[in-house]
Amino acid sequence: MKRVFFLILALHYLVFFSAKCQDLGSYQEDSISIEGDHNKIFGSIIIPYPNIDRAVALIIAGSGPTDRNGNNPMMKNNSLKMLAESLAEKGIASLRYDKRGVAASLAAGMPEKSLRFEHYIDDAISWMEMLSKDERFDKTMIIGHSEGSLIGMIAAARSNTDAFISIAGPGEAADLVLKRQLISQPPFIRDRLYAMIDSLKEGFTLKKVDPSYYTLFRPSVQPYLISWFRYDPQIEIKKLNIPILIIQGSTDIQVGIEDAEKLKKAVPEAKLTIIKGMNHIFKPSSSDRQENIATYRDPDLPIVEELIREIVDCITALE
Repeated sequence: MKRVFFLILALHYLVFFSAKCQDLGSYQEDSISIEGDHNKIFGSIIIPYPNIDRAVALIIAGSGPTDRNGNNPMMKNNSLKMLAESLAEKGIASLRYDKRGVAASLAAGMPEKSLRFEHYIDDAISWMEMLSKDERFDKTMIIGHSEGSLIGMIAAARSNTDAFISIAGPGEAADLVLKRQLISQPPFIRDRLYAMIDSLKEGFTLKKVDPSYYTLFRPSVQPYLISWFRYDPQIEIKKLNIPILIIQGSTDIQVGIEDAEKLKKAVPEAKLTIIKGMNHIFKPSSSDRQENIATYRDPDLPIVEELIREIVDCITALE
């Protein structure tokens, strides 16, 4: 039960550039922030030199306390940092950020009972509004990873975005994803948990929760779950009228190829790419669980090069 919680439920505008920046030769990284409804949300923007393509991608992290680099307090892999730097080396600018309540954006967090999935959507929209007004860029796109895929596709439909890229995005609503992860529970426990999920799906909070299930369904987290369960990625992605690229790794042990195929079925005109030997955090790995999980704690292992090629090809093809 704790493992499930960690994987999917670890829950958790004035613009300025820091005078301090890191000169990396072919590109430069600066600190940046927006004003959230509670406090500033911080991120990093990387600009390649020369900025020939004048394109920028907003990178949205997945679930849990994931920071702008793809790391969390329990594991460091630098997946999103490597993605941003690799894109910069190919002439593509990017912005990635610490979600509210995480790392440098810790002060922008809010009480769990007040948090809603829409807060994450609104934050992504605010970043996109800022990027769309930046005169250094002519093209903007969103790259959403894992849960960030759902956040990204909703934000893309509500902002001025030229393309959407989903990496390891679930193909079903979160309530179905949660049920799938609980399927191995003993039948009497599973049926009870499924009934709780169904109640939340219908928008009803649970009046009484057995302490054994507080990790998943404590009263303070129920409003967030209700708000999250409302969104079906197969419905949301249909609202996009822009080029869509769906990328899925063949050795991802968190999100499967069937999820990518469901997104593709929802939008047949989208491009679907399955990258052989790529896991959930873009690293090369076999399907062996122990080997796969080990990459989540290897910040020096490079990400798969084919991922970068696919993204760059998608972006450079935009008019």
